[in-house]
Amino acid sequence: MVKTKSNILKFVDLLVVTLPASKSLTVGWNFGSMLGMVLIFQIVTGLFLAFYYTADGSVSFSVVQYIMYEVNYGWIFRVFHFNGASLFFVFLYLHIFKGLFMMSYRLKEVWLSGLTIYLLIMMEAFMGYVLVWAQMSFWAAVVITSLLSVVPIWGPAIVVWIWSGFGVTSATLKFFFVLHFLLPWGLLLLVMMHMIFLHSTGSTSSLYCHGDYDKICFGPDYWNKDGYNLIFWFVFLVFSLYYPFKLGDPEMFIESDPMMSPVHIVPEWYFLFAYAILRAIPNKVLGVLALLMSIISFYFFVLVNNYTSCLVKLNKILVFCFIISAVVLSWLGQCLVEEPFITLSSIMSFVYFLLILLMLIVYFFSKNLFL
Repeated sequence: MVKTKSNILKFVDLLVVTLPASKSLTVGWNFGSMLGMVLIFQIVTGLFLAFYYTADGSVSFSVVQYIMYEVNYGWIFRVFHFNGASLFFVFLYLHIFKGLFMMSYRLKEVWLSGLTIYLLIMMEAFMGYVLVWAQMSFWAAVVITSLLSVVPIWGPAIVVWIWSGFGVTSATLKFFFVLHFLLPWGLLLLVMMHMIFLHSTGSTSSLYCHGDYDKICFGPDYWNKDGYNLIFWFVFLVFSLYYPFKLGDPEMFIESDPMMSPVHIVPEWYFLFAYAILRAIPNKVLGVLALLMSIISFYFFVLVNNYTSCLVKLNKILVFCFIISAVVLSWLGQCLVEEPFITLSSIMSFVYFLLILLMLIVYFFSKNLFL
């Protein structure tokens, strides 16, 4: 027992105390620690909500209202959990963009595990969105699950299996609820692996130095720097209490009606860029393929296997252009399906993939270009 306790303390010490960290880490390296905090926050608030939630299509919408109005402090847990998802994606995208600026994809295990976490978080957020069982979330479930029908041979069978029938029903809701509850515990393990991979290679820095001469102990110096996260938490709490549903959709206050879909189906803001790419391509199969490649294409960045400086201006220009294209696509994703937005979505989708390809090709051959 004593030996086990000693091993745990040693592991924690290596993880957050004696870990060698570069002296040049800025606040940009706080995004990872903030994500860990938000993940724990989401698990705790979600756990309390699960005590009162009922995964039954006939009452689930009413149960959400019951949590808001009748359960002691239920409203604050739901408001924090709902807005916590947005907070998570804000820092997740900042974390990814920082990784692109610092060429973190050269830390292959870290990059691959991080991208896998991103994909699972997207699935987790989608399933949580459906649990409200309101008009927008119900029809979002219908649209997104229907996309799986493009899978060759087994597509229709997969859709029927997920629906647990021939339409989105209470059985589908229960399926999503169970996965939404269980997946975060698996994510915790994956996040731990992500940190172990990161600490085995060492983090990137603004100078991309890996020599021992640039290292100091992570604690307590970087504990103080992580204290800046409290500022963001304060902003989050104020925003959640003053504007609790600012990031939501009015259709989320209307109970689901399987007989009448909303005029304009729109996902949450953090999925809008992918939704715009999906809508930009008229062909369903190609649209779904483009949707998947908008994320999966980043897996190919592990093919970059050189240590050209990440301080070159070309890298910054390409990443900045990529961020702008993603933001414009997100804006187009919430626009009506009409001209000129259809054409603009097609153009920006092309630009989005072109920039990914340029970043991949340029840095794959960057030894010859810059040395």
